Amino acid sequence: MTYHPKSEFVTVMMERGFLADCTDYQGLDEALLKGGMPGYIGFDATAKSLHVGSLIQIMMLRWLQKTGNKPITLMGGGTTKVGDPSFRADERPLLDAAAIDDNIAGIKKVFSAYLDYGDGPTDAMMINNAEWLDELNYLDFLRDIGRHFSINRMLSFESVKSRLDREQSLSFLEFNYMILQAYDFMELHRRYGCIMQMGGSDQWGNIVNGIDLTRRVIDGEVYGLTSPLLTTSDGKKMGKSQSGAVWLNPDMLSPYEFWQFWRNTTDADVGRFLKLYTELPVDECDHLGALEGSEINAAKVRLANEVTGLLHGADAAAAAEATAREVFEKGGIGDDLPTLTLSAADVGDGISIVQLLVKSGLAGSGKEAKRLISENGAKIDDAPLTDAGMMIDAGALASPIKLSAGKKRHALVQLG
Repeated sequence: MTYHPKSEFVTVMMERGFLADCTDYQGLDEALLKGGMPGYIGFDATAKSLHVGSLIQIMMLRWLQKTGNKPITLMGGGTTKVGDPSFRADERPLLDAAAIDDNIAGIKKVFSAYLDYGDGPTDAMMINNAEWLDELNYLDFLRDIGRHFSINRMLSFESVKSRLDREQSLSFLEFNYMILQAYDFMELHRRYGCIMQMGGSDQWGNIVNGIDLTRRVIDGEVYGLTSPLLTTSDGKKMGKSQSGAVWLNPDMLSPYEFWQFWRNTTDADVGRFLKLYTELPVDECDHLGALEGSEINAAKVRLANEVTGLLHGADAAAAAEATAREVFEKGGIGDDLPTLTLSAADVGDGISIVQLLVKSGLAGSGKEAKRLISENGAKIDDAPLTDAGMMIDAGALASPIKLSAGKKRHALVQLG
């Protein structure tokens, strides 16, 4: 459908490519026009950091605040104990309460870079759903909440059907997840006046359940809005790189490596990513995305600088660009390269070059490292690395050595 929004937030969502679907465009639009509207996105604490795959959701919350509304970041202290089965091939490993709390502490650090928290009408709130889920009485919950859910309808949602078609069964524990998420929406509406839930399009069924439950139990009018599930132009899932997940926390992925991920964006994705992950005007994003040849590389540097600047600060972005220029243009080492520091005990009588490629993150396994060497994709101090059996001793590490995988991925190895 073609809808012409009146509110600034829905306009931004449409113009910049954030919007996949909405449960009621007109109703949500009119609610947003009043200003200060609370909306939330839930984040389960399955790791100590979110990765780039969550950045589209974080940017939606940022735009919600920038357009005069109130973002809520809901930490899944309760729901993480169950695990969201949506479009997953298998069950998530179960975490204990201590591990979940530890993960939440790590995840919280990222949000303050994008959102302003406080007590004001448009200040962000951070809430943990363990606040109400941990207090639930099972029999009361079944009687008061469970009776509003149709198993037939729940089985019809794509997120559930895709799992039922696989060999790995859907556990009763996981099946309860969508009921808990629906309950979250109702509680956020009841306690904090939240009237919108956002999420990826894989959350559509969960969001609709929450809207239905809120209407049935407390007669609340609430809305849902989803973003497209993002893949790169070559079909890869957003958030993964050759060396693994692209984490948002700097202690899990250095600002330089984060910058480099964006600098390596495929030409066809530049314009789209500028709209989604930066705050540059839409016209400028379109212009930069349409560049060709060497000019598109300048657009990729702009993308990397803007995205890294938002997360890690302008100084970190500038340092990453300077390091990249030194490494690529001048063949230097670069001050900001990812660095593997080894002790004398680590090196012993010698450590294999294959191990160093793995330990430095340039290869995911010994097998991958050997293939990289055999295909002439690895270098040591900018010289081709041809011997997969090479051993490096402490003497060779008297000064740092530079390892490279392909033209764009580098790391330093040094003795502590």
